[in-house]
Amino acid sequence: MKNILFLMSFISLLFLACNKELETPYDHPFFYIHQNNVSEITVQANRNESVDYKVYFSTKTQFEAIELDYEVVAGEGLKAGVDFEVVNTGSSLLFKPGVVEMPIKIRWINHPIEEGKDNTLTIRLLRSDKNITLGLPGPDHKQSSLKITKI
Repeated sequence: MKNILFLMSFISLLFLACNKELETPYDHPFFYIHQNNVSEITVQANRNESVDYKVYFSTKTQFEAIELDYEVVAGEGLKAGVDFEVVNTGSSLLFKPGVVEMPIKIRWINHPIEEGKDNTLTIRLLRSDKNITLGLPGPDHKQSSLKITKI
């Protein structure tokens, strides 16, 4: 008799658990940029190569292209054509359907830095034509920019 009661209570518990409402997964699209999951990195002043800094798009499947505008801002210690060159043409990326990452290519030029100056290059995501969140969801908008310090 004890076994029957135990079995009945277990089965009813199983049925109750099956009727539990499932939580809806977080499904909010957003763009973000990082390198090895950090928003601030360094490059050596003697580096002489092109590097892809990827912008990622976290979303469910999209069926239309989305344009994302960005800017590259150099600190007072860096000069375009002397310390670096932005290889991408224009200041926007076009994410076609199914594309979830696009590069912003920077060519670093071997040139010594000026100590005491702002030797940073910041890639900042500005806006998308579909008003999609920039940076990780949340009030801080982390990873909406990537700050690169030439050392």
